[in-house]
Amino acid sequence: MKTHGEAVAAATELAAALAPGAIDRDRNGADVVPHEALGLLDGSGLLALTVPAEDGGPGLGPSTLAEVTRLIAAADPAIAQVPQAHFLLVDVLAVHGDDNLRKRLYAEVLAGRRIGNALAERGGKHAQDLKTRVAGGRLNGVKYYTTGALTSAWIAVSAIGEDGRLVLAFVPRDAPGVEVGTDWDVIGQRATISGTATFTDVPVEFALDYSRAYEVPQQLGARAQLVHAAIEVGIAGGALADARAYLREKARPSTEAVRAGATAAVGDPHVMYRYGRLATRVRAAEALLADAARTLDEIGRVPADAEAAARGSLAVAAAKAFGSEVAVEAGSELFALCGTSSAASKYDLDRHWRNARTHSVHDPVDWKYHHLAAWELSDTQPPNHGQL
Repeated sequence: MKTHGEAVAAATELAAALAPGAIDRDRNGADVVPHEALGLLDGSGLLALTVPAEDGGPGLGPSTLAEVTRLIAAADPAIAQVPQAHFLLVDVLAVHGDDNLRKRLYAEVLAGRRIGNALAERGGKHAQDLKTRVAGGRLNGVKYYTTGALTSAWIAVSAIGEDGRLVLAFVPRDAPGVEVGTDWDVIGQRATISGTATFTDVPVEFALDYSRAYEVPQQLGARAQLVHAAIEVGIAGGALADARAYLREKARPSTEAVRAGATAAVGDPHVMYRYGRLATRVRAAEALLADAARTLDEIGRVPADAEAAARGSLAVAAAKAFGSEVAVEAGSELFALCGTSSAASKYDLDRHWRNARTHSVHDPVDWKYHHLAAWELSDTQPPNHGQL
């Protein structure tokens, strides 16, 4: 695919194929690896949509990526999250990869082979307090929250090199010494199976110095957060769509509504008010997401200066913070709209709230609002987060 329209059409087709199995994948969690669904994702051609044109890809930008992600997430946000780090790593290669690394890994991506991540760790002061090391050409360490790694072709692993600088090692998923587990037991985003990965004397052929990302203004963090925001907005849209379908097809009016003259749940004035308010907030979240994506389109992967980088980061921060709140709200408000019967486990409608709540706490939205206020009130630029 070479155009925005072609990518959106492919995402729409993929979402339609994923939707019927979303409930089963949620219920199965880590007990069943969703190979079929991930095969559809990998075979869709969408993994390569942001590969630069000079490297043989379509070179599509953030607006396309955000809309593609939103569409897939509305059908199944767990499957939409699996390539979240993949798209970040495609950007990392574009900005920091040498010709040899780009040639090798972009060929893999163009062939539909996904890059998983092993970036965060447990037990330290924070998730990026790294104990994983690369020394003597060998990688050793333990990672968690390894979304996409289990079923990927390659895994990008953050580590500290022998000189004390942050490096990113790319190792084949089937390399000797690589073990990826299914110890993923959370309330939502269950089918991501983002468990533990262990690396024991894994040979490292490809690595890059990622410490530079902290030293210059960059947009990779904002582009990654845009995908995060798109997943949240997709969850909100999916919850709203399910609420609409339930109200139209299954819900009965409450006794109070009948006494007031309503003959159907959709005629209850309070349901109408709540649904209209929620629909407006979902549309607002979609608009903020689209605005942030357009801002990143204008800035590019490498901003001209620190002010441009700040502008992009803050636009995405607004979309991420508001989208996360609306997704959680939609997942909960659905039941107030649809009534007690909608809470029956056979419908699995609680997955929307569980998915939103799980995905939204990956990083605190309070800090997003903090940085937005600091910029508006005192012209304080947000921090240049080079971390992945």
